[in-house]
Amino acid sequence: MANDEQTGQNIDVDDLDRDIIGLLQQDGRMSIQDIAKTLSSTSSTVRKRIRRLEEAKIMRVVAVTDFSAAGYELLIAVGIQVENRRPDDVGEEIAELPEVFSVNLVTGVCELDVLVAARDFDELSLFLHDKLAKIDGIAKLFPGLTVDVLRYESGWVSKI
Repeated sequence: MANDEQTGQNIDVDDLDRDIIGLLQQDGRMSIQDIAKTLSSTSSTVRKRIRRLEEAKIMRVVAVTDFSAAGYELLIAVGIQVENRRPDDVGEEIAELPEVFSVNLVTGVCELDVLVAARDFDELSLFLHDKLAKIDGIAKLFPGLTVDVLRYESGWVSKI
């Protein structure tokens, strides 16, 4: 059960909803008619379900870039310790850099966890030594180079 933000009412998410979401995760451009046919439903039902899921903010259909196909050879996770500045302010500034995929406020040794893509080691060096170095409040960097991606699903959500 999920909460509809517009009406404040709870929305039951059933197997048909989950199946629609699953098909759209595989192919976000799949037509309503093809979804209906695949799921032995009607186009009207599928259209209504998609609208309801989107209005409840349970689902949205977006384009996702494959960083490797886009020419990025390196994926780096950077732990960042912050001092003399609020971590969320530092994170907001880092989030504006085009190489950055995600910025997360975290607990533990570091206040920020940043996921960065670079085309090569020269681009990575420029990012770490020039761009991040200009941001006030960064005390220490803990970069870790990704050697293999075992799972990458930007749209993953546990069973609703």
